[in-house]
Amino acid sequence: MFGKRLLVAGATAVLIAGLGACGDGGGARGADTGAVTDAGQGSTGTVQEASPSPDTVSGLKDSVRHLAAKTTRATRPHLVRKCTSATRQVRHTQRTGTGTHRTTRTWYTTERYQSCKKVRSGTETYTRTVRSQRWCVRLDDVDGDTARDDVWYQVTRATYDEAHGADEHARMEFTPTGTDCPNTR
Repeated sequence: MFGKRLLVAGATAVLIAGLGACGDGGGARGADTGAVTDAGQGSTGTVQEASPSPDTVSGLKDSVRHLAAKTTRATRPHLVRKCTSATRQVRHTQRTGTGTHRTTRTWYTTERYQSCKKVRSGTETYTRTVRSQRWCVRLDDVDGDTARDDVWYQVTRATYDEAHGADEHARMEFTPTGTDCPNTR
């Protein structure tokens, strides 16, 4: 009984210490560390934002470009399913009796089945995708560096639509999906 009370008291002490460590630390609430410090609201009632992801870029909108998917006609082997009839011998056994009077009878039957495989029969044409569809945004003053201008980023369709509707040289911040946006069409 005493051991159980001691265990409960120890767990309570650990819980209180953990909750105390999660508190505001006696006035350190005003210091901004760049991370979310509350469940969405600070002491003044304003929403605090978390620091941006290291993959996020920012800059001034310069231009946008939509690169449509590029396709071409190509040929490939045309495969057809060819089946042939075949037969196989199936073994059957039947046991009767018990002990020393046990007998086994064996007989065979012929079973028909279809043997199918794909074989090449000429060629077929199809539409092959050479380049997938891309949405691109070009930024100036990337991450505040005035020397980094005209940098293309591949973005999602939603980010492209947002940039397309934004004013010229509007500040933008987004996470690019790639840098595979050529300067020429």
